[in-house]
Amino acid sequence: MGAAYFYHLTRAPLAQTLPMLLGKSLQAGWRVVVRGQDEGMMQALDLALWKGAEDSFLPHGLAGGGHDNQQPVLLGCDVMAEANDASCLMSVGGALVTAEEVEALDRVCILFDGLDEMAVDHARHQWKALTGAGCAAQYWSEESGRWEKKAETGN
Repeated sequence: MGAAYFYHLTRAPLAQTLPMLLGKSLQAGWRVVVRGQDEGMMQALDLALWKGAEDSFLPHGLAGGGHDNQQPVLLGCDVMAEANDASCLMSVGGALVTAEEVEALDRVCILFDGLDEMAVDHARHQWKALTGAGCAAQYWSEESGRWEKKAETGN
């Protein structure tokens, strides 16, 4: 049984926060799927990961390639955790996550832009839907300048 972790981005952009979370996930031994809704956003994230620091390279690929099942980190739209046997799903850009996915995976991370009211509303809706379905959830904020857990529910 997993949990949904909501990351309210207000200081660092997604392209900076995502690599940090991916690094921690890979250190935990998890394979990761990063699911978005916009192909352009996924391509930009792919490029940002390729241009990251050499000493912290994150092996990854865009979904739809010939070796999706071998990618430690797989980025794409509508990609499922089964594509690379992921233990962790990261939702960006408002991509939907189901309660069944939260229960089946070790971790689900929902990253959202705290400066975009529509993104905040969408995250609130997802929080209510997932916790209403009995999923454990945590809400993390970087408002103080460092990541702090602000709320927790469930198991």
